[in-house]
Amino acid sequence: MSRRDFLSMPAPENYVAGLGRGATGFTTRSDLGPAREGPSEDQIKAAVAKRTAQLGLGGDNAKDDDNDDAARYQDPDNEVGLFAGGFYDKEDEEADKIWEDIDEKMASRRRKQREAREKAEREEYERQNPKIQQQFAGLKRKLAELTDDDWANIPEAKDATGKTKRARQARMERFYAVPDSVLAAARDQGQFGTTVADDGTATSATPGGTETTTDFAKIGAARDKVLKARLEQTSQTSGLATAGSATSLDPRGYLTSLASTQGAEQSIGDIEQFRKMLKSAVDSNPKQASSWMAAARLEMTAGKPGAARKLIAAGCQHCPKNEDIWLENININDTHNAKIIAAEAIRNNPKSVKLWVAAMKLENDQRSRKKVIRKALDHNPQSEALWIHAVNLEEDVEDARILLAKATELIPESLDLWLRLAHLETPENARKVLNKAVKKLPNSHELWIAAARLEEQLGEGARRPVMKNAVKFLVKQNAMPKREEWIAEAEKCEDEGAVITCSNIIEETLGWGLDEDDDRKELWMEDAKASISREKYATGRAIYAYALRVFPNSKSLYLAAVDLEREHGNKEDLWNALEKAVEACPHQETFWLMLAREKAGEINEARRVLARAFKQNPDNEDIWLAAVKLEADNGFIDQARDLLKTARQNAPTDRVWMRSVAFERQLGNSEAALDLVIDALRLFPNAPKLWMMKGQIYEDMDQPAQAREAYGAGVRAVPSSVPLWLLYSRLEERLNNVVKARSVLDRARQAIPKSAELWTELIRLERRAGNITQAKTLMATALQQMPKSGLLWAERILHLEQRTQRKSLLAEAMKKVENDPVLMVTAAYILWKERKLEQADKWFERALKLDTDHGDTWAWYYKFLLQHGTEEKRAGLVSRCVLAEPRHGEYWQRVAKMPKNAGKGTGEMLKLVAASLPE
Repeated sequence: MSRRDFLSMPAPENYVAGLGRGATGFTTRSDLGPAREGPSEDQIKAAVAKRTAQLGLGGDNAKDDDNDDAARYQDPDNEVGLFAGGFYDKEDEEADKIWEDIDEKMASRRRKQREAREKAEREEYERQNPKIQQQFAGLKRKLAELTDDDWANIPEAKDATGKTKRARQARMERFYAVPDSVLAAARDQGQFGTTVADDGTATSATPGGTETTTDFAKIGAARDKVLKARLEQTSQTSGLATAGSATSLDPRGYLTSLASTQGAEQSIGDIEQFRKMLKSAVDSNPKQASSWMAAARLEMTAGKPGAARKLIAAGCQHCPKNEDIWLENININDTHNAKIIAAEAIRNNPKSVKLWVAAMKLENDQRSRKKVIRKALDHNPQSEALWIHAVNLEEDVEDARILLAKATELIPESLDLWLRLAHLETPENARKVLNKAVKKLPNSHELWIAAARLEEQLGEGARRPVMKNAVKFLVKQNAMPKREEWIAEAEKCEDEGAVITCSNIIEETLGWGLDEDDDRKELWMEDAKASISREKYATGRAIYAYALRVFPNSKSLYLAAVDLEREHGNKEDLWNALEKAVEACPHQETFWLMLAREKAGEINEARRVLARAFKQNPDNEDIWLAAVKLEADNGFIDQARDLLKTARQNAPTDRVWMRSVAFERQLGNSEAALDLVIDALRLFPNAPKLWMMKGQIYEDMDQPAQAREAYGAGVRAVPSSVPLWLLYSRLEERLNNVVKARSVLDRARQAIPKSAELWTELIRLERRAGNITQAKTLMATALQQMPKSGLLWAERILHLEQRTQRKSLLAEAMKKVENDPVLMVTAAYILWKERKLEQADKWFERALKLDTDHGDTWAWYYKFLLQHGTEEKRAGLVSRCVLAEPRHGEYWQRVAKMPKNAGKGTGEMLKLVAASLPE
């Protein structure tokens, strides 16, 4: 009975699938490896015998079949089996060799074509699929161009793992069962008990019972050790420029210099990354010297001079024709090795001037240096720099002259060599040298300037027209420089003390190339101001002198020239400039008054000046008043009174009458002053100052009713005078009539609605009366009408708001009001009270630069310096104030108009006004 489950039964022992159909394991030449190992020979014989027995075959027939099977399954390519009994003789060897040659010849016939095809295919594949190294080869070469700041600013690589949306979602969808021990540990985390022992150790205990001990003494020692290592590293790298010399480090300046070395520390922090990048750059392009130099400098920065020297030496081998890498190698080695390196560098680059100079500087004695330079000149006879070094090394003037003579023969186009030779020659020979140089360098204007300076040194600068000839010659050669270049050359001559040459250059070249249609006067004034701003006063003086020859009657030019002499010249130069001004412009009273003022110290000279001025301007009120001031300031009261009387007859102007009234008032003659002001008002009823003086005289005489009447009549006659309204209101306030004062100011605002002074006075009136709410209401209305008034903003910030709101209001005011000195002084005052003294000082200076005529700014600044300034700075401020001569300002005019302060100088007035300022 056959079994149906034979498929699930194990195979019989020694079963080989397909063996009955003749299948067996074999190996062919085309296979990559051996085939599956088949059954052994004994196994095959046993299987065949068993098969034969099952089929009823046996005896001889079985043996014959066995032999047939053996012959049938014999491998025909197996020559061992086919020719096992044969002999391998010389003919067989020769045949095998012939076939090998044929195979090799057939293979080499298409080898070149095959290799070219394979190379093209490989290049095409590499082009389409470049390696990462090839993609970044260009960027690696550009690494040599990066500066230290670029290296320091390379950002750190960021970790982007787990940043994708899918990763975040997957991470949020994971849930784990947390043990209770983890939760308990998290609960107790951070709960420590720490005790510090006397020996500097700290013991920390956790709830779990474990203890950790911290030794603060060891921590401090470790910190000191790290600091010491950094100091030693800095001391090693700080003196590498001076090879062979001992380096030193100032410990006191170490901490203060940390701020300047933050960039270096940042680059050193990434030293490994930079080293790898530079190594890649060097490996990819070893012929690029900048990569080797950058790598060596990196090692020097890292404190490894030995590694740096090895790198730069390898770089010199790869780039022997690059002089910069040799110089870098010389600089980072000591003197002995540097000399050897310099010799090798010069052998590779005998034409390099820099290398010869570096080799010369390595020598210690003068003789060796001369020897090196002369060898350098043998290789580079056309090098101007080497000749200059050779001349500088010579101690004997005659030897230097001989060298320069030879140098000018070899390099006739060198301007510097010609000028040096002329400087060493005698005056007569110097002229000959410069003449030769002009022939060799006909387009050089520097040679002509040198000739002019030579004539100045010989005392012939004023007589010999060298610069005039120079201009003619250069124009013919079509080599005339621009006007700006000539001005620069003149300033250079001024710096070197050749003032006459400077003046001659300006005189001969300033007008060249300019037509009469050009705005020459303004252009020359700008040139002069530019030179003066660069502190080239002789050049500016020469420009003004030339411009005045072209425009002899220009008032603006004379004023600018006089200002230059007043600020940067001496008294004689100022007098000469004013004398030229009054001769050129005799009808300009400004120059006469300035000259008389400058000679006020010599009263007879000042009188002569004014007498000359009277002849030219007989009815000029300014000259009359100047004469009166001169006599009054010198104590000649009767002469001053007589002059005023004559002036009222010859020049009957309101100013003359006001000066007459003020003169009598200053002397204390109130009755005479009152008579004069009444007579003056009959002639000039619309002069507001006369009405103010009348009211002030009545106040001085303690007659308030008459003063009120005078002010009332004045505001009716001249309702547009703000000072007159203010005097009227203040008189009523002093008489305790606040309602009347308010009424006066209301009438004034109706007459002059846009006056910030009137609005401010009304606000102050309410504030002094205690009506703060009304004052704030008025301030809001005033700022709506005049939002750009610095006076109103200052009053609000200082007196109507709390201290905490001052800064915000000040910032708002600065946005709306631009360039207002009152507001700037307010800002300085706030900073002053907050003890920010440096900032307050800057704001005072800004206010002075904005308006020097505002006297209150000078006074507040002086008061500030009295508390927080030095005596030298206060004296400087007074000097500046005297030069500026301020005339305006609320407090300044109030003090200056007092009769008792008449005749006082600006410096004394500054101190009086500063003393009158409120706290």
